[in-house]
Amino acid sequence: MQLYNQRMRFTIFWRWLLLASYAFWLGGFVFYAAVVVPIGTDVLESRVEQGFITRRVSYWINISGAIALALFAIDLLMPPRRMRWGLLPLWISMAIAQAVLMWMHPRIDVYMDLETHRVLERSVFRPMHKIYLWIHTVQWLVGCVYLALLLRRWSIDDSTNARTAEI
Repeated sequence: MQLYNQRMRFTIFWRWLLLASYAFWLGGFVFYAAVVVPIGTDVLESRVEQGFITRRVSYWINISGAIALALFAIDLLMPPRRMRWGLLPLWISMAIAQAVLMWMHPRIDVYMDLETHRVLERSVFRPMHKIYLWIHTVQWLVGCVYLALLLRRWSIDDSTNARTAEI
């Protein structure tokens, strides 16, 4: 019984860690895009000025994504391995998107003059930036599906564990 309680405490902590990393990463992305960017643009009265804040914030969104994806990878390797068939392709999609975002970020930065706060070569910057935003958006959508399947997996695990504990 003591081993069961220790395992339950670890399970609760591990699930909390996964949800916290997910919320910080993808929840932070949504909050920033939906609330901070419009307010910043309004206060600064310039999308360009807001962009110089966003370029720094997106670096940290990408770091938090890499950390969350590393935790999800560990979770996929831990037993029980139920529903991995559904989670693994989603994780791979999010990881590829994250790698592309981290690769693109410094390439987009090149078109931002930090001293004058101007965007250089807008004709190149804008399409790259739109692609960057679309990749983030698709990654977020995949992340929502991932979370739904993860919660389903946990529900199945809890039902199985409850039945096993009754025996």
